Amino acid sequence: MQENNKEKRDVNIFSIIVKFLVNAVILIIASFLVPGFRVAGFGTAILAAIVISALDYLIGMVFKLDASPFGRGIVGFLIAAIIIYITQFIVAGVAVTPLGAILAALVIGIIDAIVPTNVFSQVS
Repeated sequence: MQENNKEKRDVNIFSIIVKFLVNAVILIIASFLVPGFRVAGFGTAILAAIVISALDYLIGMVFKLDASPFGRGIVGFLIAAIIIYITQFIVAGVAVTPLGAILAALVIGIIDAIVPTNVFSQVS
């Protein structure tokens, strides 16, 4: 029984790592497509994905809001843009203009509809 719990934990950790890697790729793609949104490299994108997830989790816990770009309509979309904008102050190598944050939230939401993971997902 103890081995089963360890396997579950290993799978959960592996899925979280894969989720952050995919989210980093999504951020890199968005940085190529969106003017006013720049991520310096893949390592920076991984760190930004972690920060975005952490900010989403905190906002979800405090305000009971889902910050996915299309999760809660315009409110979720705007919260996602704000989280993207705030990330530049936490992660060196991320530069975002206000319009870039809005466009990045839109592009990330569109990519998120295609790719089976979510940049703005809470880590459970």
